[in-house]
Amino acid sequence: MDGINRSWPELRPVKKYLLSVSASAFLGAFAAPAFAQEADDVVVADYKIDPATITVIATGSETPLSKTGQPVTVITADEIQSIQGPDITRVLERVPGLTITRNGGPGSFTGVRLRGSDAEQVLVLVDGVRLEDVSAPSGGFDFGTLTPGGVERIDVLRGSNSIVWGSAAIGGVIAVQSRDLNGIEASAELGANDSYLADAAAGIASDFGALTVNGGYSRSDGVSAAAVGTEPDGFRQWRVGGRGRINLSQDLAIVATARYADTRTDIDGFAPPTYSFGDTPEYQDTRQASGRIGLRFTGSNLTLNTGFAISDTKRDYYDPTFGTDPSYGYKGRSERVDLTGRVNLPADFTLDFGGDSEWTRFSSTFDAQAKANLTSGHALLGWSSDRASLAAGVRIDDHSRFGTAWTFGANGAFELVDNLRLRASYGEGFKAPTLYQLLSNYGNAALNPERSKSYDAGLEWGAPYGKLHAAVTVFRRDSRNLITFVSCASLNACATRPFGLYDNVGLARAQGVEAELGARPTDTLHLQAAYTYLETENRTRGTANFGKDLARRPAHALTLSSDWTSPLAGLTLGADLRLVGDSFDNASNTRRLDGYALTTVRASFPLTEKVELYGRVENVFDVNYQTVADYGTWGRSAYIGIRAKY
Repeated sequence: MDGINRSWPELRPVKKYLLSVSASAFLGAFAAPAFAQEADDVVVADYKIDPATITVIATGSETPLSKTGQPVTVITADEIQSIQGPDITRVLERVPGLTITRNGGPGSFTGVRLRGSDAEQVLVLVDGVRLEDVSAPSGGFDFGTLTPGGVERIDVLRGSNSIVWGSAAIGGVIAVQSRDLNGIEASAELGANDSYLADAAAGIASDFGALTVNGGYSRSDGVSAAAVGTEPDGFRQWRVGGRGRINLSQDLAIVATARYADTRTDIDGFAPPTYSFGDTPEYQDTRQASGRIGLRFTGSNLTLNTGFAISDTKRDYYDPTFGTDPSYGYKGRSERVDLTGRVNLPADFTLDFGGDSEWTRFSSTFDAQAKANLTSGHALLGWSSDRASLAAGVRIDDHSRFGTAWTFGANGAFELVDNLRLRASYGEGFKAPTLYQLLSNYGNAALNPERSKSYDAGLEWGAPYGKLHAAVTVFRRDSRNLITFVSCASLNACATRPFGLYDNVGLARAQGVEAELGARPTDTLHLQAAYTYLETENRTRGTANFGKDLARRPAHALTLSSDWTSPLAGLTLGADLRLVGDSFDNASNTRRLDGYALTTVRASFPLTEKVELYGRVENVFDVNYQTVADYGTWGRSAYIGIRAKY
């Protein structure tokens, strides 16, 4: 693209519901002993899977990574634990095609983008529950409210995949899975800016069922959200969650999960008399409750998973200058029933299918309650042999406000020679307009869903977490009907929307190359690399920003990681280097965000077989950088902690 330096940055020397779902229902487990999951099994959306080779994120059912043409990255519990600390984005940055923006330090609003998508175009699932904030103007999920405590696994699918997952899966899908334990684990750490973290989880498992409960607390004095500010803006969160299972028979089980998090984040604003961005005493309180309860059937030729899920988010904003009551607030809720399954057909064919219905509602201090319903169904026909696999499918969504949307997709993989696979996929995505965009005081009831077409192809050698794994992928995504806030005059709507409204006016393209490498040259050394080259373009003709880069999409992103277990009594040393290229902060490309390089060093040492001491230094070279213009970030920060398991 014109007008931007695509070179690497200079490397500076030395850089509330459904809680009742979780626990009590499982204490009186009764069932047959066969096929009960062990505590060490990994489960995504309530399926038992092998963490290194199986995912459900591609089809909704268990699928070997080698049998899908879609690029999927799996992050296991060991890798999450090795990263340390409450910032889950540090492990997500190991995924190719993934970038982060944050409005301040950890705990501030954090958006995750995949392949140049908007953060709100990435679907996030936690224990199978969609965590979109339906009260937010553009929806999406704030990763500043998610810590890795209690997390077992993260699956990331890159590329549009609305066939299986429906609305919001334009950039991709991120599925987070909580721990399933048979024992007790706990950890605590302290460090820079008066930061504290404590996490604990306990679980029991038997032939009759399993129950795990987890919880945690984290806080920090933080740094000023406004880069020009001097007053620290802190963060505090406590959370509790759980998952359980009752085996009714060898094939049938009751499954349930729940999560609750209460987060307070200090924010800065625009205070009089200058109304420029700077220190203010404002803060935000976010309360998130989610859960799911259902049945899972696993037969020889048929699997079924059905349930009811709820996700509830409340956000209140306070300014102590004007008293202790909230200045304004938002409430959003989604309730969802779903059924997914797989039928094994003759001649190596399979049929993955599903249907769901979701009811959403939102209200705010300024907006009366608004509601919508989205009902969907999909089918994905697959075929697989020893060396090849193909899949193609269709989805239909019917929205009570905008009508019907059809989505198509296909993917395939072929083993050229032993360990070398060719894979390719085509996927369509859509994102339903949010209730805020449709029905708020700035809403437009005539909006259509955002749509995308995504293409990728790649070569892959080996298997993830094997001795040697390498992959390179080329991709392109074209998006249309992008929803943008426009002047009321553009739609002749000033009589009813004098301050502006939303409209489908945007077109965009994102394309590039992803490369990833994992190597274990010895049993004690693990090396990783993930690189993305990205080009984005605003393709909305007739606008001032036509042909310009999309905001906050760096052209280059590279993560290098290493972990080595020394012969010195199990001492493990690790390091991460994150390099991000230049980008622009705004759509007009007049405000540049400089690239940066951040270095983290890590160490852990086993005191006993069950107790481990660990520590790290983030931003070792104290680099001054920003992911969003005018927002502060943390400098050099050191932490020390201890963890134990029994």
